Amino acid sequence: MIVFKSTQDKVLASLQSVAGIVERRHTLPILANVLLRKTGSQVQLTTSDLEIQIRTTAELDGDSANFATTLGARKLIDILRTMPADQTVSLESTGGKLILKGGKSRFTLQSMPAEDFPLVQESASFGPAFSVPQKTLKSLLSQVSFSMAVHDIRYYLNGILFVAEGKQLSLVATDGHRLAFASSALEVEVPKQEVILPRKTVIELQRLLSDKEGAIEMQFAANQAKFSFDGMEFVTKLVEGKFPDYNRVIPKNHKNIVTLGRVPLLASLQRTAIMTSEKFKGVRLNIEPGSLRVASSNAEQEEAVDELDVDYSGDTIEIGFNVTYLIDALQNMSQEMVRIELSDGNSSALVTNPDDNAFKYVVMPMRI
Repeated sequence: MIVFKSTQDKVLASLQSVAGIVERRHTLPILANVLLRKTGSQVQLTTSDLEIQIRTTAELDGDSANFATTLGARKLIDILRTMPADQTVSLESTGGKLILKGGKSRFTLQSMPAEDFPLVQESASFGPAFSVPQKTLKSLLSQVSFSMAVHDIRYYLNGILFVAEGKQLSLVATDGHRLAFASSALEVEVPKQEVILPRKTVIELQRLLSDKEGAIEMQFAANQAKFSFDGMEFVTKLVEGKFPDYNRVIPKNHKNIVTLGRVPLLASLQRTAIMTSEKFKGVRLNIEPGSLRVASSNAEQEEAVDELDVDYSGDTIEIGFNVTYLIDALQNMSQEMVRIELSDGNSSALVTNPDDNAFKYVVMPMRI
């Protein structure tokens, strides 16, 4: 029986769209597999790591009978990658064996029963569905994801807070030293819902989302989120815990404001960062009327000083920052100008887009 018969590029694209969450080594060997469920000419591909499940359906022809099995996802991808994109490949089931053919190549593959594949139990009570364009969500994720914590014992920081309320979707991420906030308008009004998406889910969504106009539909439950886009269904567990009150962290009414070009500031920080050490990434910013000076030094007594002319008439302030935190934010912004609001040398700084209030980045100072 022919399970599927299609071009290499079509089979490979379908597999790659679901295989991002598959680990090569797993305590449960079947989780290294992809579940193939054939109904007529359609093949449904499902992968899972017990916390995230991704499913897509593709028209891959083959015989019309129904069939289900599981195969090693990474091995299948590795084999397909070695074949030309326009080559016809087929998967055949004969005498309990599965054979993948392409041109004059044939591979006999080990399978495991489809009924043994552990599917994620979907929540029975998802909230109302709402949609945003894929490119909007992709942009929001890129504006905040760099601020997520990595392996923090405060597990609720290892992810992104999604807040849907009224006609607004806001995303927030913080690692305790910095906080990024980005929001976008929704077309429909939704009741307030707050969920924390795990780090792995965020990274996978960023990989899968495209810059196309197509929409992504979202639904949240108490312990799960569901995303539907481009014929795919993505279900994930949520992080339990109470996310910090981000509204209290975002400073208001800082009296010293400097607006300058984003690219010149980024270049200046990248230059001075060369003289910081791997362990200590501190740079000093001296802001005074008319100029912004960036300075760094290291244990070898080397130093860097860079100066920018700025339109500024506030207080003279000297403040230290982890240069990586500033570079991360500026690299993930796209506008021409950036605004930095400061109170003094000991308080957090607020970095924003002068033309758009939907993005806010808070960074704590460091002693230098």
